[in-house]
Amino acid sequence: MSSSDTNPRLILGSSSVYRKELLSRLRLPFETISPDIDETPLDGETPEITAMRLAQAKAEAISARVSNALIIGSDQVATLDGRQIGKPGTHDNALQQLLSMRGRIVIFHTALCLLDNRSQAQHRVQQANVQTRVHFRDLPEAELDAYLRAEQPYDCAGSAKNEGLGIAILEKIETDDPTALTGLPLITLTSMLRHANVTFFN
Repeated sequence: MSSSDTNPRLILGSSSVYRKELLSRLRLPFETISPDIDETPLDGETPEITAMRLAQAKAEAISARVSNALIIGSDQVATLDGRQIGKPGTHDNALQQLLSMRGRIVIFHTALCLLDNRSQAQHRVQQANVQTRVHFRDLPEAELDAYLRAEQPYDCAGSAKNEGLGIAILEKIETDDPTALTGLPLITLTSMLRHANVTFFN
């Protein structure tokens, strides 16, 4: 009997291609549904709380539409000196982000929520916030500009894709969960899934 015959329905509450690729590494059947929620931070909200609130809100939005499933919600907030750094959206915004971060440490808060809405669920909501400290190289503006034109990471908080060419503008990454920076902490997630009685190798 395969794990797909014994495991519960698994849903990734995200439209992110990065999170979808990461989750596929676990070789578990899953579906993706976009949660379509407002991701605006609340006034006075810390970055950690923003990430945790949005991760749970994404999972709850999907739970309201489907039943008898394990639902994964995740959100990431990048911070420099405690100030939230969003997705740049444009080349100019991305360049300003990278200029402000060169030679500095940026902390990425990657929040994860696993919501189990099966009727007999013992661990209905599991949550975690995985922090990653990213040391950016102190590079000249021309090099940062060239990087952005090569990779165009305008949909990434922090304006750098560590899984791609962006690794060349980073000096060091400190984390307990290496996939957290890309958007889905798989070590943490597999622990949560095990608590929900998901099997991986059957």
